[in-house]
Amino acid sequence: MDVQRKAVRRVLPGIVMLTALAAGVAGCTSGGSGGGAVDSKAGGSQAAPAQPGKYRSLPAPCKAGVDSKRLKGMLPAADSLTPEQRDQLYAGVADASYDGDRHVGCRWTAQTLEETRLLSVTFERVVSYDRAIASDDDKARQVYVRRLTDAKLPFPGPVSPPAPNPSATQSAPTPAAPPPASPSGAPAGSPTPAGSPSAPPELGSRVLEGLGNEAYLEDKLSPAGATAAQARTVRIVFRTSNVIVTLEYSVQPALPGTVPPSGETQDKARQLAEALVERLNE
Repeated sequence: MDVQRKAVRRVLPGIVMLTALAAGVAGCTSGGSGGGAVDSKAGGSQAAPAQPGKYRSLPAPCKAGVDSKRLKGMLPAADSLTPEQRDQLYAGVADASYDGDRHVGCRWTAQTLEETRLLSVTFERVVSYDRAIASDDDKARQVYVRRLTDAKLPFPGPVSPPAPNPSATQSAPTPAAPPPASPSGAPAGSPTPAGSPSAPPELGSRVLEGLGNEAYLEDKLSPAGATAAQARTVRIVFRTSNVIVTLEYSVQPALPGTVPPSGETQDKARQLAEALVERLNE
């Protein structure tokens, strides 16, 4: 029995020493690892990911900035419609969407004896799946630039004004300054022949300024036909932060030979686009 006790007394101090040594090694190892982490932070590791985009959701597309007064100006209703039918016309039809926080839209149709008008508005919220590489706004701008390129419009900057008619420049030199206008709007001393009013100028497709962060407009006129009238479609695409809005406004006359004016059609579409920007900024 005494021999066993002596053996235990000899073994215990060795076990205690081994345990202390193991604890010391573990402490040094963890301390070294922690020091390495601190050093990597102090040295400036990867930058923090970009903040999410300004918009986390989308507005109701059939009500976003499209008030009834503006709709009635863009989409005149037929006199034969009942009050219920008018209400249904201006209420619009929402597009089918499987993700209302990413893509929504609405469309309206108004038909009279003189013409058919179509209007559609879509909202797309762009999200970057790796904000360490690109923010939501950066990703939305990439999408916008790709669409601008597909529209074959210059980027950046607006399109220069159209060149003058070559035949007009050859027949007479361009005056340095236009003559004063008469009360009717025509230059003094050169009255317009009765029955032959000059056609309104075509504004054409171009990059827009002062609409959201960036915007462009497409103005397309369908080909003329013997029995079909030419339809004019104005499309405005603009980006505000990480949301891209597409607006399309089309006017289709019933009779051939009638061409919807570009100025009036573009003005109505531009005014609606400005109202949509205000709605998004609320």
